[in-house]
Amino acid sequence: MGARRLVTELTLWSTAVVLGVGAITTGAAADDSGSALFSYLNGLTTLSTHFTQTVTDAHGVQSEGGGGSLEVQRPNRFRWDYRPNPEGSAGANGASSSAAPSPDAGSDADSGQLMVADGKNLWFYDRELAQVTVKPITAALSSTPIMLLSSSPEQLRETFELTAAASREGLSWVQVKPRNATADFSSAELGFDGRSLQRMIVHDNLGQTVRLDFQHAERNVSLPASRFAFKPPKGVDVIGTPR
Repeated sequence: MGARRLVTELTLWSTAVVLGVGAITTGAAADDSGSALFSYLNGLTTLSTHFTQTVTDAHGVQSEGGGGSLEVQRPNRFRWDYRPNPEGSAGANGASSSAAPSPDAGSDADSGQLMVADGKNLWFYDRELAQVTVKPITAALSSTPIMLLSSSPEQLRETFELTAAASREGLSWVQVKPRNATADFSSAELGFDGRSLQRMIVHDNLGQTVRLDFQHAERNVSLPASRFAFKPPKGVDVIGTPR
């Protein structure tokens, strides 16, 4: 349980840098090293999407699968709700359907994790452990990958090495490596189909690979402010002090 929980937390903190801070301008696309990413971010104010997630270990064996929903409001706000697959069902690479588990499913009320960036703080709620961790948004930028989708071009170049990778599987790829040696992930790859983010692959420092496939994405839709507010539930342990 401890190892599984650690992997899941690192996965979510890691995935969070790829989606989180700032504004972007059309001039950013002039640098080919991350042009597909910059093109995707250009004009993006909000995002609502679903995802499926699979985790494989260093030997290529799938250790976990699940899915959920992601909502982003730039800058500095997002909500990432993850639920593991029901016991005994396969993930996106298995034999069963790759549809994401419903974040609001009543039978999963005490499972999975929730991450909320409220503009100042990044909250991580592990439902199974009844534990909340909070840290400033600024401290999360260099350690996690969902913040990439909300960073300015200057922040991206200062914090990450961006490289245009060869096209494969019908997608244009951008490889991302954090410049900070203390980051929770070693590299990430983002696969785009035009201005649509289809897949993200994250390699963490435990030798595991996390694959995220996005579906039913909607750009620049109206999202209520309440989606990006978080209040720790009664009775849970809270680690850290919010700003």
